Amino acid sequence: MDFHARTKPMLPKLIFFFSGLANPGVINNSVGSVATGANVEKIPGLNTLGVSLARIDYAPGGLNPPHTHPRATEIIFVLDGELDVGFITTSNKLVSKSVKKGDVFVFPRGLVHFQKNNGDKSASVIAGFNSQLPGTQSIAATLFTSTPAVPDNVLTKTFQIGTKEVDKIKNKLAPKKT
Repeated sequence: MDFHARTKPMLPKLIFFFSGLANPGVINNSVGSVATGANVEKIPGLNTLGVSLARIDYAPGGLNPPHTHPRATEIIFVLDGELDVGFITTSNKLVSKSVKKGDVFVFPRGLVHFQKNNGDKSASVIAGFNSQLPGTQSIAATLFTSTPAVPDNVLTKTFQIGTKEVDKIKNKLAPKKT
């Protein structure tokens, strides 16, 4: 009798397995990137373990727009391509670097950060997080597509733009109706 046959109760294997990071994600948005998460929502066995992964794929010129992870530090490993990456410190200083295949870069927990493929071929990274559910808050989408909406007078004063510009941004960022 092997070990698995003696172990009772046996946990379903699928709660500890996910094959969704093996292949590039389909990019069908205006920013040119897609993130595929491997977190507790996809791998229930991660619950309470404090770790997760994601794969981010970038078209040539693709951007993972400025965003933050409120519950995790992120570390990326570049699988393919070259990216310009960076984060903004709480002192409003940009820390940035061009990274290429095999490089690693860290984004501290809660800081606004981005990745941009400035190459002429696709790029991809594997991202590790020290949370089973790091959360992602995209800065532009958060401010311009929330429900209920952030008041226009808050956005106009914050960005020193007019209401027409706010409406233009909201329309560009609004989810496409299918």
